[in-house]
Amino acid sequence: MAYKPVTVTQLNTYLKQIFDSEELLYNISVVGEISGYSNVRGTAYFTLKDEYSTLSCVCFNANDFCEFKNGDSVLIIGTPKYYTKGGKLNFNVVSIQRYGQSVLYERFLQLKAKLEESGYFSAEHKVSMPTNIKRIGVVSSEDGAVIQDIINVRTRRNPNIDIVLYPVKVQGENAEYEIANGIKVLDNYNVDVIIVARGGGSMEDLQPFNTEVVAEATFHCVKPIVSAVGHETDYTIIDFCSDMRAPTPSAAAELLCENIQDIKNNVLKLIMRLDNNVRYYLGKQLDNLQHNINALIEEYDYVRQNSKILFKNNIMTFVKTIKNFIDLKEYDLKNKKGLLTKLNPLEVLKLGYACVKSNKGYLLSKNEVVVNDNIDIILKDGQIVAKVIGVK
Repeated sequence: MAYKPVTVTQLNTYLKQIFDSEELLYNISVVGEISGYSNVRGTAYFTLKDEYSTLSCVCFNANDFCEFKNGDSVLIIGTPKYYTKGGKLNFNVVSIQRYGQSVLYERFLQLKAKLEESGYFSAEHKVSMPTNIKRIGVVSSEDGAVIQDIINVRTRRNPNIDIVLYPVKVQGENAEYEIANGIKVLDNYNVDVIIVARGGGSMEDLQPFNTEVVAEATFHCVKPIVSAVGHETDYTIIDFCSDMRAPTPSAAAELLCENIQDIKNNVLKLIMRLDNNVRYYLGKQLDNLQHNINALIEEYDYVRQNSKILFKNNIMTFVKTIKNFIDLKEYDLKNKKGLLTKLNPLEVLKLGYACVKSNKGYLLSKNEVVVNDNIDIILKDGQIVAKVIGVK
């Protein structure tokens, strides 16, 4: 029994209807490894693969998620779509996240990517730490070891520096709002620099420092701000937004509190260097003055004794220079006169040459001669009037 053939469009349309009508295929989760990843103006194209199969994927809102690379293990959510025109199956992704990592870490990466794209981490926005710091503002808990560590370092290095604490919760509910408000308050207070600090902890403990509200306050803070959150291996969003990151709160205090003994030593070195420079300068000026006096006396004696000889030599030199100048000009004039003589037409005629002239001017070619015309033949001692009877 023969069947009526279908067109390609009819077959592809039928396959598309099968996929579109299957509700179990909507918003399904798939795990695999990314391959061939590319992002074109916010739309990501990649292949999701496992050990035995591959799946073509497209994500139209890729910029809403952190950037991925080939080899990343991910969990995607979406729906398979069969495209009639191309006869191709694609998996349309609506959500993508790293597989096997915590939700907090995923949020951290997403916020980090968003803020970085917005320029919150740019080096152009960061400012240098001030010198000669007199007062440091600290946003941290009033309990615990952090503020005591900062005070201890300050006391050891430079007790003349004031510490202004804005006490906040550093973890727990609404802690991020207290931290952000503390930054804003100290930014409008009489402090030279601000430290945002807390001790180490889990990612959950450090979560307030991984929030957009704290990033906003840090980015818009006019005064220099140092992030000193967690241990040396802990990185939070505020580390990237701040002007400087310190590995620990104590390290932040070490960086900002200039050692008073170093200041004293530097001042003593400057005084000694100034004293040596002044002594050296005065000694050198006295030596120069004495040398100039001696040279002036010698010059006076020399001029007095040799002024007549010098004057006579100068006169002779001047006269010789003038004579040489006149001789040179006469020689040059003679050469030019000889050149003009050679160019004189009358001198050429003396060599036996003649000029022929008609009523139209001097003739340069036989083609200009007209039979029966009168012509003048000019010689060195006169001219001949002639009539043209022919031209050869």
